[in-house]
Amino acid sequence: MQFSERRNITRWFIIIASFFIVILILWNTYNFFQIFKTEERAKMEFWATAQKTLANANENTDIELPFQIISNNTSIPMIVTDSNEKIISHNNIAETITKDSIALKNYFNSIKNDNQPIKMELSNKNYQLVYYGNSPLLNKLKYYPVALLLIIILFGAVVYNFYKATKMATQNKLWAGMAKETAHQIGTPLSSLIGWLEILKLENIEESTVTEIEKDINRLQTITDRFSKIGSEPALENRNIIEDTKHTVDYLQSRVSKQVVFSFSAPDHPVFVAINPALHSWTIENLVKNAIDAMKGKGHLDINIAELENVVKIKITDTGKGIPKNQFSKVFEPGFTTKKRGWGLGLSLTKRIVQEYHKGRIKVAHSEIGKGTTMQMSFKKTMI
Repeated sequence: MQFSERRNITRWFIIIASFFIVILILWNTYNFFQIFKTEERAKMEFWATAQKTLANANENTDIELPFQIISNNTSIPMIVTDSNEKIISHNNIAETITKDSIALKNYFNSIKNDNQPIKMELSNKNYQLVYYGNSPLLNKLKYYPVALLLIIILFGAVVYNFYKATKMATQNKLWAGMAKETAHQIGTPLSSLIGWLEILKLENIEESTVTEIEKDINRLQTITDRFSKIGSEPALENRNIIEDTKHTVDYLQSRVSKQVVFSFSAPDHPVFVAINPALHSWTIENLVKNAIDAMKGKGHLDINIAELENVVKIKITDTGKGIPKNQFSKVFEPGFTTKKRGWGLGLSLTKRIVQEYHKGRIKVAHSEIGKGTTMQMSFKKTMI
């Protein structure tokens, strides 16, 4: 217990530390962005001053430094306009834009939102405006936090999936170990019961009593066989799924309350599917028992088998309390249950048998609160 708590504390410490590291990186990136942005504005102010100097130059003006300042601006896109925002000149803009007047106008409107223009006064009544955008380096830096966040999200998703897969693998090993141990534990008294049954047959006990006991012993053998197959790849057989399903339904119907009215409908010819009969019987039993529990032992239970071109669908419909729509997927999660008793493993194991072992699909096909639920399994047909 203490080890588990320490492990949880360590995990939360790592998560919180990672969170603060991300915030620190984003904060520093923002500061760098602002520093570069300030430096670029200073460069453009120097450029405007140099341009003003050249515009007002005479024979005594030293133009070498202003000319170098203007020539060194090779990265910051800029547009010079008059006081009425009519474009006079431009620099460091792609040729594909400058050749198209409409594209140039659109580009001018876009960079107007990047930075405040610099007013370049050429004389008392004459001034020009210098509009400039962000340099390629600044634009890359602007999108760096987004890229960083995407990388972090991707890394988090990989870690989460790894953690989930590891947890699932651990749970599967635990279930497989428990199932095999259960099969082993049941096997010992079951062997004794089979021996006692043979003695009862010799004692001329009423045949109907012996028959019922034999049915229950066979049932225990089936349950033992089911548990022994969990955790290992079961052998699949080409079986008539209608006959196997009907056999399980008939057995359950004879052992539940008469207040549960069963109805069974299926094609009148065999339909073959690659299944393990013991595990398929388990899935039907789990779904039927869940339906009876949902109806509190009283209502109508309909089992319908429909044959399509390449698929067989088995629908089990009850008249129970129903399932909220937001719980349709949760009902198959390990540990999820609405009962006061139970471990919430029935539907989880059912899903595993249907999808992993029999390569089928299972879902909540329909449900209404207070009216009932329809569970649906789908299997691929096999050819004889």
